[in-house]
Amino acid sequence: MLQEQKQKRDQFKIGGALVAMGVVYGDIGTSPLYVMKAIIEGNGGLSEVSENFIIGSVSLIVWTLTLLTTIKYVLIALRADNHGEGGIFSLFTLVRKMSKYLIIPAMIGGAALLADGVLTPAVTITTAIEGLRGIPAFYNVFGENQHVIIIITITIITILFMIQRIGTEKVGKAFGPVMLGWFTFLGLIGLYNFSNDWTVLRALNPYYAFKILVSPENKAGLFILGSVFLATTGAEALYSDMGHVGRKNILGSWPYIKICLLLNYFGQAAWILSVHRDPYYQGIEMLNPFFRMMPQSLSVIGVIFATIAAVIASQALISGSYTLVSEAIKLRLLPRLKIVYPTDNKGQLYIPVVNWLLFVGCVSLVFFFKTSARLEAAYGLAITITMLMTTILLLFYLLQQAVPKIISFGIFFFFMFVETIFFISSATKFLHGGFVAVLMALMILFVMVVWQQSRLIQNKVSESVDLSDYVDQLVELSHDESIPLYQTNAVFLTSNLKGHRIGKEIVYSILDKSPKRAKVYWFVNVLVTDEPFTKEYHVDMMGTDCVVNVQLHLGFRMSQDVNKYLRQIVNDLMEQGMIEEQPQKYTIMPGRIVGDFSFILIKEELSRVDTGLTAYEQFIMHTKLAIKSITVAPTSWFGLEYSDVVVEHVPLILDLNRMKMDRPLKQVIVDDFTSEEETDEM
Repeated sequence: MLQEQKQKRDQFKIGGALVAMGVVYGDIGTSPLYVMKAIIEGNGGLSEVSENFIIGSVSLIVWTLTLLTTIKYVLIALRADNHGEGGIFSLFTLVRKMSKYLIIPAMIGGAALLADGVLTPAVTITTAIEGLRGIPAFYNVFGENQHVIIIITITIITILFMIQRIGTEKVGKAFGPVMLGWFTFLGLIGLYNFSNDWTVLRALNPYYAFKILVSPENKAGLFILGSVFLATTGAEALYSDMGHVGRKNILGSWPYIKICLLLNYFGQAAWILSVHRDPYYQGIEMLNPFFRMMPQSLSVIGVIFATIAAVIASQALISGSYTLVSEAIKLRLLPRLKIVYPTDNKGQLYIPVVNWLLFVGCVSLVFFFKTSARLEAAYGLAITITMLMTTILLLFYLLQQAVPKIISFGIFFFFMFVETIFFISSATKFLHGGFVAVLMALMILFVMVVWQQSRLIQNKVSESVDLSDYVDQLVELSHDESIPLYQTNAVFLTSNLKGHRIGKEIVYSILDKSPKRAKVYWFVNVLVTDEPFTKEYHVDMMGTDCVVNVQLHLGFRMSQDVNKYLRQIVNDLMEQGMIEEQPQKYTIMPGRIVGDFSFILIKEELSRVDTGLTAYEQFIMHTKLAIKSITVAPTSWFGLEYSDVVVEHVPLILDLNRMKMDRPLKQVIVDDFTSEEETDEM
């Protein structure tokens, strides 16, 4: 079934290519708004550029798009699909068995990509709104007043984030045709400007790209690549959003997208060459060639079109952030957060906490940096980190696919070299604003590290037992009518069922902590699979009719609604005669054969006794528990909001040998208990 779905989704269709334009290319499609502007400002302004500089800069853009976007992502990365899904976490799940250390580049890349999701709306929308200055009616009223630009930008960003909770399915259907119009507009405006100066096509020759890197006319030197890299910041989205549109639809639509982008860059180059000696244009602050090269009659349309495209690009990054966080949660790299599905569309999800954190981040960036030029200084550094991490994971994927080592390592070293140069160039932005993206990425990475390390610590110190050793007691307890019935079905969620091993605290809860008699004991484990849309379960009843081990196999893109799945499993087992029917005498549903359920959840707390943990391990566990206190409760995560849930508190470290006192109490026999010192009354 999964293979059929993948084949169906991975077919080229005109409609699919149209959707790809709306979903995949938003970020890279808005790069012409600011790339040439950033390059000119980085060289000292329009008066400081020359013909060789402009031709060389465009040549760098052409070959950056070719090497990184076309070759690495479109031709190589898109082949590394995880049952039709793409992105750094999907790639990680394909190769994680090859080395336990691959979790490191996956976490770093994911954190950097999320940080980039905060910057994109701020950069693109601010740049688009600044295009209003090219409209005489606006400029005559407001002039260079940046406060007006900030107010309009924040208003659009606020509306954009407020509509997320209602879903964007209907709006999203219009994205494809709008972006098709946008890319066509980019191409035609570019063609209009360089049709009288075909010499700019020299930029297709990589000679000019190499020449400008060492030319004295390039005052930024190698660091010009930090601005050039902005032309390909959306390349990672091509891979991340593959599951939404299919690989062949991206392959089929990319040539048109690239041609339109290159035509626009050629057009900007031709316009710059025609005016770079004009004192009027040299005196314009924050000159943006994209808007200035348009005919005056199209300036209003251009700004409106650019703003819509910027909003669509931002929407794609916001939706992508939800998906990325959801996948990280399923892979146990982030704490559980509330996930809402506004529509019946599987791809439509909304995470309130992520939404408002992104909103606060975007608004804060606009207030802090104020202009697109300063925002661009912070942009690009985070995504270079993600690209480097993707390259590392791609090496292991190529080796896994039996690609000859000489080819695999050749591809790896080539792109590591290119991307390292871009990273070093972008790193010069650190003090000019790049530190913001790095700090955001580090905060996200810190949470990921805490979550991953705490799981390793728990696996090391917690004590598990073999459920087989207690089956007889559980069966006897289930039929012991001298003990009041606790619940018809007692359900325990466990993190592991391999080899029938479960946490000791679960058995302790049933047998020792006031015996819980139930007709059926359920031990449920949710296993997140590498496949995105898996929905399977496996049952082991250990030769009984009252002890049921259930392992749910759910894809990393599936909701973990345990209550719903468990009720289906109960009915399946009853139909197969594996457990007895549970008719209810008192019920509002005549003929009900499924009894009541009680879900017993174990809440961990760090014990005050000597746990045997190092200072680092204690810090990790304390931090994890602090974060868990403000994240979504297990009842919400597992779909148990309307179920009977019992929460029991247990110490996080369950190994009783570790909790024994080093020095036992000494017994002293005395005549009486009177003394001069007395304790305070309790």
